[in-house]
Amino acid sequence: VGLHNATEKLESGQEVLVDGYNGLLILNPTPDTLWHYGELKHRKEQVAQQLTGLRETKSTTRDGRHIVLSANIELPNDVASVAQNGAEGIGLYRTEFLYLNRATLPTEEEQYDTYRKVAEEVAPHPLIIRTFDLGGDKIACGMEASDEQNPFMGLRAIRFCLENLDIFKAQLRAILRASAAGNVKIMFPMISGLDELRRALAVLDECKAELQRESLLFGSATEVGAMIEIPSAALCADALAREVDFFSIGTNDLIQYALAVDRVNERIANLYEPTHPAVIRLLKMVSDAAHKHDIWAGVCGEMAGDLTMVPLLLGLGMDELSVSASLVPRVKRAVQSLSVPECQRLVTDALELTTPAEILARCTEVAQQHYADLIS
Repeated sequence: VGLHNATEKLESGQEVLVDGYNGLLILNPTPDTLWHYGELKHRKEQVAQQLTGLRETKSTTRDGRHIVLSANIELPNDVASVAQNGAEGIGLYRTEFLYLNRATLPTEEEQYDTYRKVAEEVAPHPLIIRTFDLGGDKIACGMEASDEQNPFMGLRAIRFCLENLDIFKAQLRAILRASAAGNVKIMFPMISGLDELRRALAVLDECKAELQRESLLFGSATEVGAMIEIPSAALCADALAREVDFFSIGTNDLIQYALAVDRVNERIANLYEPTHPAVIRLLKMVSDAAHKHDIWAGVCGEMAGDLTMVPLLLGLGMDELSVSASLVPRVKRAVQSLSVPECQRLVTDALELTTPAEILARCTEVAQQHYADLIS
């Protein structure tokens, strides 16, 4: 992606250098270039070795504020990497894999067994299960391929769930039963407003009542959260916060919907800017609303794993960061290098700046000051 006509210029056996950090493909690298990248590789290996010693440490800022550092997973086999990298649980368990590449829909029992095993493996740390986000580019068996002009903004995620209650309730029942262990939380994706959230919560209550009538053990006090991925949800965060136990901000979708930018379209990829002033304000609205109503707010999108953005997110008051398991040691080291007051000053500065480039430069300055070796 993004290489344009590079394959036309390449010849079989030609020497190339791939810089995955900066998105570069270097043809016929000179000896100086090879030496430079060799040194860079050596430094990064040294840093990686140092980071292994952080596994048993807490992600606490220099002034003593603990930031929950969780891992995102997609498959049950990913669970082992959570503890290996020192994460404090699973902040986003994507469940779509259970529905894809198979001939039949998963039964409630199959789902229950899968969720229960993951919950047991990650215990006593929390497991946040996102209800399935089907639709868009993910079509399960039994689903008709969408002829929508824009399926990513169409019948997907919670919208699809509320239109297909039998599938939705089977998953909710399975999650509730798995939550009897006490460490499972439920999260609804793509919530756009209060009515939608209340409909989802009503279905959840129906499932609880059914399980109770059937004398099946379940977690009656299971915490429920809303993913904030749509600008309307961020703008209504004050009302949503009265109904749930936590927010998890999916910055990938929030940014592209707020800026009307398809982040996988290379022709406009430069417009996908996490430091856009509008994005910063939306994040602040969500964090402020959460804390006003005594619930926590986290970030589970790529922004949480971007070391340049970590100071900004801490300054905005985020309580949790959920990232790919492999990024946990780096983010932990970043958190341990920062103090909340300096991060809050960064946010104050960012809110006064007017362009994404200015805000990014300020964030980079803070990150470079405290952990240049991680981002160089």
